[in-house]
Formats: sequence, structure tokens, C-alpha cells
Amino acid sequence: MAAITPSQTVGPYFAFGLAPNRKYDWKDTFGSDLVTPDAAGERIRIEGRVLDGDGAPIDDCMIEIWQANAQGRYASPADMRPRPNTAFRGFGRTATDADGRYGFDTIKPGRVPGPDGEPQAPHVLLAVFARGMLRQSYTRVYFADEAANAQDAILALVPAERRATLLAAKSAREGRIVYTFDIRMQGDAETVFFEI
Repeated sequence: MAAITPSQTVGPYFAFGLAPNRKYDWKDTFGSDLVTPDAAGERIRIEGRVLDGDGAPIDDCMIEIWQANAQGRYASPADMRPRPNTAFRGFGRTATDADGRYGFDTIKPGRVPGPDGEPQAPHVLLAVFARGMLRQSYTRVYFADEAANAQDAILALVPAERRATLLAAKSAREGRIVYTFDIRMQGDAETVFFEI
């Protein structure tokens, strides 16, 4: 009788190789604070938890975000429009803690052109890397208080009953604006993920 072989998994290698601000002694390449001295716009914090299908925290994820600046321009060679805040890169990376929590300090993004040329609602692109996943999962963080969400072509593709999984709730804490965005990897309230 042959023995069952253990399942193969990926990682968790993120804390050592990629995630900044952990217990390892190396220079961080990217971090969770995207705000630069020349960054114009409304300073915000995006934070939340990454949860599995049972609602338990996932403590070894790596989260990456990419976003436009407050004028709706990306720090990319493909975006040729002028950027007054050239130090703002719009890219951040962090790891989840023991409670599955993550957070980014950034600028609220402006509207960017959509696939049909119409402006999209302000949003942040977010990727989740975790053990057992051969590919990262992509989603978007929309801001629940944005009227422009009603006209966003990408958000309109999501069934109405699932759109709430893409909306970050606004609150104020200690004199700053905080948007809470929990990521549920599976289950009844699973976050909507996009194929890229």
C-alpha cells in the first residue's frame, strides 16, 4: 500500500524575500507609506484584514497596491500626461500581521480613463499573494463615498449583489481619513477578484 504524499504549497516566502518592515535586516525596496513630500491631494489610509473562507485571519500574505495620483495620472511610461508630483510612484507593498491586518498610507487617487475613454471612479488596484496560491489574486478598492461609482464601467460588470465587496468604508480616526477594506479569499462574502 502506497502512502499518501503531502500536498505541495507555495511559500510562505514573502516575509523574507519581499515584504518590507519585518524582522529581517535588509533595505526595504517598497513599503506601505506611499506619501512623498511633493504628493498633492487628500491623504488617506487604506487598511483591513485578509480572511480565509472560515473568517480566520491569514497572517502571511503580501499585499501590493498600484494607483494613480490625485490628478488621475499613473507613474508609468505609458501615461504621458504631465505629473506635478513626480516623486509619487503610486506603488506599495506590505505584509499581513498575526491578525491578518495590513495598511497603506497614501493619497486618494483621481479618476483615470476607462476602457471606453470615459473616466473611471477613483480606485486602487490591489494584488494578494499568499501560500498555496500559484498566482496572485487581483481586485480593486473603490471608495464607498464616491458618487462616480455609479458610472464606473468596470464596477458595473460586477453583479449588484457583489459590488459591496469592492467598497472601502470611510471613517475618521485620530484626525485622519481611514478607508477600511477587508479581503475575503473565499466564502459567502468572498471579495470579487478579476482575471488579468
